Amino acid sequence: MNPYRAFVDRIVVALSGLQAEGALPTGLDFSAITAEPPRDTAHGDIATNAAMVLAKSAGAKPRAIADLLLERLRADPDVVEGSVAGPGFVNLRLADGFWRARLAECLAAGTAYGDSALGAGRVVNVEYVSANPTGPLHVAHARGAVVGDALANLLAKAGWSVTKEYYINDAGAQVDTLGRSTYLRYQEALGRDIGAIPEGLYPGEYLKEVGQALARRDGAKWLERPASDWLPEMRGFAIETLMAEIKADLGVLGVHMDRYSSERALVESGAVDRAFDDLSARGLIYRGRLEPPKGQKPDDWEDREQILFRATRFGDEVDRPLKKSDGSWTYFANDIAYHHDKFRRGFADMIDVWGADHGGYVKRMKAAVGAITNGSGALDVKLCQLVRVMRNGELVRMSKRAGNFITLRDLLDEVGPDVVRFTMLTRKNDAPFDFDLAKATEQSRDNPVWYVQYGHARTRSVMRQALQAGIDPGATGAAPIGRLTDPSELALIRLVAQWPRQVEAAALAHEPHRIAFYLYDLAAAFHAHWNLGRDDPALRFVVEGDPELTRARLALVKGIGFVIGSGLKVFGVTPVEEMR
Repeated sequence: MNPYRAFVDRIVVALSGLQAEGALPTGLDFSAITAEPPRDTAHGDIATNAAMVLAKSAGAKPRAIADLLLERLRADPDVVEGSVAGPGFVNLRLADGFWRARLAECLAAGTAYGDSALGAGRVVNVEYVSANPTGPLHVAHARGAVVGDALANLLAKAGWSVTKEYYINDAGAQVDTLGRSTYLRYQEALGRDIGAIPEGLYPGEYLKEVGQALARRDGAKWLERPASDWLPEMRGFAIETLMAEIKADLGVLGVHMDRYSSERALVESGAVDRAFDDLSARGLIYRGRLEPPKGQKPDDWEDREQILFRATRFGDEVDRPLKKSDGSWTYFANDIAYHHDKFRRGFADMIDVWGADHGGYVKRMKAAVGAITNGSGALDVKLCQLVRVMRNGELVRMSKRAGNFITLRDLLDEVGPDVVRFTMLTRKNDAPFDFDLAKATEQSRDNPVWYVQYGHARTRSVMRQALQAGIDPGATGAAPIGRLTDPSELALIRLVAQWPRQVEAAALAHEPHRIAFYLYDLAAAFHAHWNLGRDDPALRFVVEGDPELTRARLALVKGIGFVIGSGLKVFGVTPVEEMR
């Protein structure tokens, strides 16, 4: 249970009582009322904005409403203190027993604590990675993979029905370039001198392996054949081989897609024509001319009549062309068809995780989704900024195999998947990120991966200490948690009780990095409390001569372990039992 959202229900009951008494008018909209922890814990446990959001429609001053509401809420047995602050916030301090009851819920649920019905089973498609199959995944793809996967896990925990999807961009000029590059390496594998890689082809040495594999399979079969024969074969073989490598790398990272969709298959199925016909039938396609961008006329500007999509009707700056001068579909037309296909498959809510270089593409794609769903759908695009790989502050050199970038596999081999996943989530997706290999593996408070994992390991260590003292840590279900009265213990319980709220808030905002911040704060509070016990034996988790208090404190420790484990599960990170 999210105690803050649940407390909104109590506030609404109090307000309804005021309406029944005539102190407030009827017909008020309570939907914008929130209950949240105050920024300053000295102000209490819960603050509500109810008086301020109702003031205008109620025709009363916020503080006047706040005074009435506070008087009502003081009758709640869980409210021990209250005050009105600022423009009309109502601050409440709740009884210790209210928070201990939340710990009991955590102990009963285990790592399922924080699971929510907020999403109500609504379906959502999360598409991420979707790298062109022209080479191995690099570190920027890794960030998109981790953000997308953690977001999908977070939404599932919050009650959405999630489909994880990878869109294979296997149509267009880039895969023809891949086919020609593969043919060059195929010739090289058969002993021909290919010289320097021509400008415009892919130079990475990873294609040597593709060429060699094709030569082993087909021998010299394609050497004297025309390009019309060998290009489709080279292209198809390279895509299949590189996609197998991409899937293997994602598997090592712990990313497993529910669906892989092919752009080429989509186009060949007539999906672009279907989307075009659908938009045309609603008057959203027309023939016209576009002005040069930003009032300037570039050297390659072609002033011609084009087939255009009315993107401006859905918030874009200009209408967008759907066909090139040679009559073929634009990339945008294909992307419209892909999202149209998602909508036809039942996904009105879509989330795309893209690289930062696609920032200029967001508005037109949101406009397209607004059009193809007739306003009933929504697209949220999460842009992932670039990642620089550092070692002790120095930029790490490029990968020799890839040619011009560091591969995901390089990173995984260096630090492992758990470190990659957690570290990539310690910054918001749209903030630039330096991944320092040395800091990511150091054992210090400055390394959030280690610090949070150490928190989980320490909870397990406390349980082992209890066993050594002859106390069964598994018997905490009926623990006398009423014995938990120290302010530091109660502060930890309140932090544990925030977990369901953190899950819901991060899911609604589509921001999994919030979980990393919360886990770090919880681990820090736990470590600080553990250190108190080093100086004061009365605060230790295992209290000699008081097994009941020990059982109560073990219950708290177990609850902290459940929450950290639950958060790490959202991140796809394996909690450690002990630190070595």
